[in-house]
Amino acid sequence: MTAPATGVTPYRRLPLPRERSRVPAGRPRGLVTAALSVLVAGLLVLHSAVPNTLGHLGSLLESFLPWLGLAVPPLLGVALLRRSTLALITLPLPVAAWLGLFAGVLAPAADEPYDLTVVQHNVSDENPDPSGTVRGLLEVSPDLIALEEVTEQAMASYAAALAPAYPHAAVQGTVGLWSKFPLSDVRVVEIRPRAIVDVWSRGMRATVRLPQGDVAVYVAHLPSLRLGWQHGFGSTRRDGSAEKLGAALAAEPQEKVLLLGDLNGTLDDRGLDPVTSQLASDRSDFAFSWPAPAPLSRIDHVLARGSTVTRVWSLPRTGSDHLPVAARIRL
Repeated sequence: MTAPATGVTPYRRLPLPRERSRVPAGRPRGLVTAALSVLVAGLLVLHSAVPNTLGHLGSLLESFLPWLGLAVPPLLGVALLRRSTLALITLPLPVAAWLGLFAGVLAPAADEPYDLTVVQHNVSDENPDPSGTVRGLLEVSPDLIALEEVTEQAMASYAAALAPAYPHAAVQGTVGLWSKFPLSDVRVVEIRPRAIVDVWSRGMRATVRLPQGDVAVYVAHLPSLRLGWQHGFGSTRRDGSAEKLGAALAAEPQEKVLLLGDLNGTLDDRGLDPVTSQLASDRSDFAFSWPAPAPLSRIDHVLARGSTVTRVWSLPRTGSDHLPVAARIRL
């Protein structure tokens, strides 16, 4: 029997409208992520091209250059989430750029021959335990120890703790050098920037008489940096001090030269070019030295000319806001 007509149209499922793509027509998916990958790679490779005219942004970038590598994991995550072929294709660019600069730190430290072990440490003028600090430095049995921010109040404590193993010492202002070998021709190195008019002595030079021959050793503490809205990355005083130190190093007649100091800048920071263009250091370890609770940058250095720094590494924390830095030198 046929059902009577009711005049009601039978229910039909209507097709759902297609979800509109979030990517505008004509623009490939993941374009922003790909652009960020290219930008990170460009900053790594061409960091020296970033201008320093506005707030010393170039120096600020170069102070934390290795940390740009942390951009890669989130970029990878976004590329996978967006299923963007373009973003995945460009991602190797920052990876390759980072490896080109810092691949050496991923390799095991080579056990190269050396003649000298030195330690560099900004001990902090607020260090509550000078004697304990010295005990930490002696763990690596260095031949030379350079200290900065040595106050008059703490001088006796450092001298007493170091004298038994380091009978040869020289202090100029707030920097000092302790040595197992005789020192001569000790003098102040004038590195005070023009903007500082107060009494300020943070540079010295001494000749160390080693069995392999004389070596000129400089100890320096360049002015601190200040980061603020008004002046940006405040490195003007540091840069001026670096120029004076560079001039002193250029005039040094000794063939073999060592520089131990808190330079308040990294090896990549263009503000230190007057110094780093003349002396070199080891890059097989980041050897971050500041700030001590969570080190982000190596601003404490051991550099050499006429000899080779074969290894640099940071030591355990002391009572300072810096970590000590140790180095091995092949003369």
